[in-house]
Amino acid sequence: MKHIHIIGIGGTFMGGVAAIAKEAGFQVSGCDARMYPPMSTQLEDLGIAVHEGFDAAQLDEFQADVYIIGNVAKRGTDVIEAVLNRGLPYISGPQWLAENVLHHHWVLAVAGTHGKTTTASMLAWVLEYAGLAPGFLIGGVPRNFSASARLPQTPRQDSDGRPLFFVIEADEYDTAFFDKRSKFVHYRPRTAILNNIEFDHADIFADLGAIQTQFHHLVRTVPSDGLIVANGREKSIRETLNKGCWTAVESFGNQAGWQVGRVDEQGSFDVFFKEERVGRVIWTLSGEHNRMNALAVIAAARHAGVDVQTACEALGQFKNVKRRMEIKGTVNGITVYDDFAHHPTAIAATVAGLRQKVGRARILAVLEPRSNTMKLGTMKAVLPESLREADQVFCYAGGVDWDVAEAFAPLGGKLYVGQDFDAFVAEIVRQAQSGDQVLVMSNGSFGGIHDKLLAALE
Repeated sequence: MKHIHIIGIGGTFMGGVAAIAKEAGFQVSGCDARMYPPMSTQLEDLGIAVHEGFDAAQLDEFQADVYIIGNVAKRGTDVIEAVLNRGLPYISGPQWLAENVLHHHWVLAVAGTHGKTTTASMLAWVLEYAGLAPGFLIGGVPRNFSASARLPQTPRQDSDGRPLFFVIEADEYDTAFFDKRSKFVHYRPRTAILNNIEFDHADIFADLGAIQTQFHHLVRTVPSDGLIVANGREKSIRETLNKGCWTAVESFGNQAGWQVGRVDEQGSFDVFFKEERVGRVIWTLSGEHNRMNALAVIAAARHAGVDVQTACEALGQFKNVKRRMEIKGTVNGITVYDDFAHHPTAIAATVAGLRQKVGRARILAVLEPRSNTMKLGTMKAVLPESLREADQVFCYAGGVDWDVAEAFAPLGGKLYVGQDFDAFVAEIVRQAQSGDQVLVMSNGSFGGIHDKLLAALE
């Protein structure tokens, strides 16, 4: 049994690689600086040993056949310097996954600045509902499954000769300290969804054009008999495809391709393809962004052989993803939600989706600017507008160097900025009233604020 040791195992992607490797029969261990759910729970349930920290001593404890290095591990980190100095074999997570798993399968990759996790979860569930038993690796835990990653559950070719499918959340962030290409260039998809392309990851990309270049690298890898499912509303995607495209393209969100028809009060909607009604999705998910995600999934699943009616039925049973508008609890009539939104576009869509769901109830938006782009203040000028539909805004400024109060000044009296975490929680509790919806948005654990709020509200 080959032993792999994953440096940076606590991230959603690397934790997924660990789960797949364990299922495939590898001995798996790993390390990270800090662990929190859902990955900490998933790795513990799998019985994977995790070393705390990036010290070099762990190389004596975990003498692996190969060390898989995540992009969290930089040059100068003790364990990385030791791996290099000792001449130990190492590889990136995306390359290991491509060489050991993905090259066997029909890969369906979901790419875009926003919506990757939800869309990939939807797609995996639709294929599962249709009996195709796909493998998947998703940057979150889909509620229709018990884990964020697994191998396909059928032999490579079933009795009908169909291939083995694998759905992957295709991230544009860089691969590793020694491979600065986006992760998704390793995946070689046959079906690719391009949800949107916006400027993000200001720590590694200079501008939108640099991101579009990486997305075009992905486009170059899709075979001519594959399919690209592209958001027809996005100028940035059209520009990217205009750089050169050798694959059939189906658009969504415009009249030339897949469209949303009538939407009822619950959020259910008709599906049109080239202006012909082809199905209806009956569900309770809120937000235009989720309807767009669904269109992309229906198109991609159809390419894999799933008829539109079956895809619509499956979406009606989709349970969403942990940390995507997840209700953490309700106390004294006050509901606390957890959401992963951390980019202005995603924040605006999340708040708008909740507004659609709760009507005139007060929304208390609680934000932690935690991502690298947020910490740099790159998006600070557009953040106030993204929170416009919230009734009160609470921003935790402990961890950023820019002046949060100044940047959020357009919000006026509905803004509260806190530096002390306990005082920050106390102020939210003080202002909350029965009937309020407390929407917590962060791409991290946010100090366990959800449970602290619920406990204090008691």
